[in-house]
Parts: sequence; structure tokens; C-alpha cells
Amino acid sequence: MAPSTVDLLQARLAALEPLALAIADESHHHVGHAGARDGGHYRVDIVAEVFSGKGTLARHRLVYDAAGDLMRGKIHALSIHARAPDEV
Repeated sequence: MAPSTVDLLQARLAALEPLALAIADESHHHVGHAGARDGGHYRVDIVAEVFSGKGTLARHRLVYDAAGDLMRGKIHALSIHARAPDEV
């Protein structure tokens, strides 16, 4: 059986060495949405030291870079809540 998109995303985000990581597949909320047929909708809550001292845009870029080609196929939309350990 092929790994799920959540499993693939979790494996990719491991490169950021998260202290906490939760990924939710929210695709069922978007049934009928034009983009829903091309990829799923996901929410990521991640805590990692790599986010310390970085702004929101830089944090999101790190997540998008780690997700890589998943963002051009399996994932249509990604909601990101990225925090440094001292922000938890």
C-alpha cells in the first residue's frame, strides 16, 4: 500500500527536526472546490528550533521547501502554524 500524503508530508518535515508535529487532512471540508480534485487540503502545526528568530514568511518557506514536490501535486492547500519552542 502506498504511503498517504500525511505520511509523506510527515517524512519530509522531519528534515526540520520538529519537537512537535501534527498534520490534519482537511480535504473533506473542501469537497466540490475546484482545487480539491487536484490535491488535498492539509493543516500543519509544527514546533521546531529552526523557526527561532524567523518571521512568518521565512517559516512558511522552510515548510514549503521541505514539502517539495508534494506542493505541486498531492497538496493543493496547506495551512501552516509554525512556532519556535519558546512560543509554545
